[in-house]
Amino acid sequence: MAQSFDLEKLLVDVFAPQPGEKVLIMSDLPHGEWTDNEIWADRRKMAVEWHSAFRQLGSKLGFSVHPLLTYAATGAHSAPLPLEGEMDGRPVRLEDILSDTNIVVALTEYSATAPLIDFLQKLPNLRVASMPGVMKSMEQTALAADYSEVARKSHILADKLDRAVGAKVEFSTGHQMYFDLRNRKAEADDGQLHADKKGIRFINLPSGEACIAPYEGELEGQPSKTEGTIPVMYDDELVLFRVEENRIVEVIGDGPQAAQKRDYFATDQARRNIAELGLGCNDKAVISGTILEDEKVLGLHWAYGRSDHIGGTVGVADFSDPSHIVHQDIVYPKGGPIGIASLVLEYEDGTSEEIIKDSQYTIFQGS
Repeated sequence: MAQSFDLEKLLVDVFAPQPGEKVLIMSDLPHGEWTDNEIWADRRKMAVEWHSAFRQLGSKLGFSVHPLLTYAATGAHSAPLPLEGEMDGRPVRLEDILSDTNIVVALTEYSATAPLIDFLQKLPNLRVASMPGVMKSMEQTALAADYSEVARKSHILADKLDRAVGAKVEFSTGHQMYFDLRNRKAEADDGQLHADKKGIRFINLPSGEACIAPYEGELEGQPSKTEGTIPVMYDDELVLFRVEENRIVEVIGDGPQAAQKRDYFATDQARRNIAELGLGCNDKAVISGTILEDEKVLGLHWAYGRSDHIGGTVGVADFSDPSHIVHQDIVYPKGGPIGIASLVLEYEDGTSEEIIKDSQYTIFQGS
């Protein structure tokens, strides 16, 4: 029998709303070619449930909750948000509402992560939880995790990534990849979004990862050392991405998925950027087919495309068209079609540390 999910406990543990604060729940709406689906419709119902839960908690703790904010879906992950949305049947400017808000929770079909992080740069009193693709089922998996343990592990991993100058990955296929981690700072997506949170006041929810944008070679005379071959399994087809200087320079494969990816990267050169190295650490997360949860599963993931929202340099202006903007994660869970034979972090003092072996962390007992 599934354990009963305590939403109020999660809201207190994660957000710790303070008296006088204002909370905003956001969701995006289907329109035009962005047609509705059952999971999206369920997510909008979930947004209503979370809005109601925040209101009930607010009556106890003395904070207020804006009416539910909806807006026309952007149709692309990390694309800029529209200028206007709707609250209680009336149009509102998103920036005006966000300027009058302390806690934002975005339960969306298309990720609002990057544009909401942009707002954080302008609005110091704001803190944001982005939940793109969240599903009701996650209330019994990743959202039900012990978030004190999630925080502990994510900070251990972020500290190691922060100290590392490089990461050597060997996949179970035998292919090898080197990620250049110089000149970057790692972030812990720790599931903690209290008012006193230091650093970037942002989390994905469900939470549980450490991530870093590889060095992209922006410093004169210092090209990126990120290079190698990354294997990805699309259905039953193995596709290889050959990487030089932090960019996908060749897609290798004879099947239809490889052909599609060659066209995809040829359409916009910014998509070729290696944007993230991530390490999931939520032991309740499962592979659900939704990247929000998949990337929190114990183990390694990487991403291509936009990176500026996690400390890299590739942003909206680097894409030839806003519809091309992407930050796409690829996950390698234990038991998946491709595993991680080894992940070794290299440190500036010349030492190294193997933190994953045979798709299991070596630094956490039982993980």
